[in-house]
Amino acid sequence: MIFTLLSTLPVLIITTELDYSELVHSAELVSSSSYIHHKTNKKPDNCTRDTDIIDRLLNGTGYNKFRIPQEEGMTVVVEIWIQAITSIDELTNDFDMDIYITETWLDPALNFQTMTPCKGNLSLNHQVLDRLWTPNSCFINSKVAQIHNSPFRSVFLMLFPNGTVMVNYRVRVKGPCSLDLSNFPLDLQKCSLIYESFNYNRQEVEMRWSDAEHPVFNLSKIMLPDFDLFEIQTERRQEPYPAGMWDELHVTIIFERRFIWYFMQAYLPTYLTIFISWISFSLGSRAIPARTMLGVNSLLAIVFSFGNIMRNLPRVSYIKGIDVWMLVSMTFIFCSLLELAIVGFMVRDETVAKKKQQKKISGNISREESPHGIISERRFMFPPGCSESSKSLSSCTSGWTPERIDSISSVMFPFSFFVFNIIYWFYYIHRKEIIKQNLINRVDG
Repeated sequence: MIFTLLSTLPVLIITTELDYSELVHSAELVSSSSYIHHKTNKKPDNCTRDTDIIDRLLNGTGYNKFRIPQEEGMTVVVEIWIQAITSIDELTNDFDMDIYITETWLDPALNFQTMTPCKGNLSLNHQVLDRLWTPNSCFINSKVAQIHNSPFRSVFLMLFPNGTVMVNYRVRVKGPCSLDLSNFPLDLQKCSLIYESFNYNRQEVEMRWSDAEHPVFNLSKIMLPDFDLFEIQTERRQEPYPAGMWDELHVTIIFERRFIWYFMQAYLPTYLTIFISWISFSLGSRAIPARTMLGVNSLLAIVFSFGNIMRNLPRVSYIKGIDVWMLVSMTFIFCSLLELAIVGFMVRDETVAKKKQQKKISGNISREESPHGIISERRFMFPPGCSESSKSLSSCTSGWTPERIDSISSVMFPFSFFVFNIIYWFYYIHRKEIIKQNLINRVDG
C-alpha cells in the first residue's frame, strides 16, 4: 500500500549509503523534491524493526504530541504540487483543484539513529501521524478543503533517523478568485490560497516555502476549457493577529483566458450580423418592408448573442470589454434602422409632394386665338435649382435624395466600423500586454 502511494509521487530514490546526520543542518530540512530513501541489500545484525522503533519513540520516551518539540521554535518547510485544476467558476468567484501538500520539520524527540534501524527511514500512515506533534496548518481562506479518502485516507508519513518528519497530504481545495472582468474576454484572472499554522504564531512555528526553485508547481499540464495557466507566484508574509504575528504562505495562480471560443461565439457572429445589415443600403429606397425586416432581425440576433454570453458572467457594476463591443455593434445596427427611417420619410414626403405639387407651385394661364379655336397654356414657376425633371420639391430644394443618402451610408458605415475595430482591438490587446508585463515584473521583483 505504501509503495503504491509512493509511485504517485515524484520521488527520487537514492540507493546509496547516506549520513543522515547531515540531512538537517541549521534550519535546512529534507527537501520534498528529493526525498531520500535508504536501502541496503543486507540488513545489519540485530537491527530494530519499524514497529519496535515507533513503540520505543512514542511509548518508551514519554513523547507528548501537545508539546512543541523545540523550545526555541519550529521551522516547517512547505511545498505544494498541483495535480489538477478542474474548474474556475466566474459566477461564484472560486476554483477547484487537487494538490499534494508536503510539510517537513525536525522533531529531535523522534531521533532513532542509535536504535540500529533495519531501514534508513520509516514509511508510515495517518494513524501514526495522529500520535505525533504537527503544526496544524490549514488554508485559512479556502471555501472547502478536505483530504482525499479514496479508497483510504491519503496521508503519507516518512520518518528519518535524525528526527526529520515529512508529511504529504492529497487534498481537494476550493479557493477564492478575485475576478476583474474589465478586459473580458482578453483578460487574466488571479486565484489565491493562504497557508498557515492555525494554532501557533511565528515565535512558536516559522512557516516558509521550500528552497526549491518552484515551491509550487504543477505535475502535469493544466488544461481548462476557458483558461490556460499563465503563472504561479509564491510569497511569504507576516500578518498581525491579537495573539501575535503569524507566518502566511501565499500562492497566487494566474490564468489567461482562451479567446478563440469567444471569438467564434460572439465576435464572428457580430461581424456577420453587421455586414448583413449593410445589405439594406443596396435594396433601394422603395424596398422599405424588406429593409425593415433585415434591420430588425439583425438587431434581435445581436441582442440574443449578447444575452447568451452575459448569462454565464457575474453581474458587475463596471463596463467590460465585451460590453463595449456589443453596445457599439448594436449602435451601428440601430443607426442603419435610423437611416432607413429617414429614407422612408423622404420617400413618403416625395409621394405626398407629387399630389400637392399643383397647389404649391405658382403658375398662370394664357389664352390665344387660332383658326382652330382657343389654345390654353399653363406656365409653371419652379424654385431656383429645380426643373421639370425633379422628382419632388423636397429633393430639388435640399439636394438630398433617398438614393444619395443610401449611397453615402454604404460608404460611411463600413468606414466607421473599420475605424472602431482598429481602436477597439489596439486598446484591449495593448491593455492585456500591460497587465502581463506587470505580473512578470512582480514575479521578477
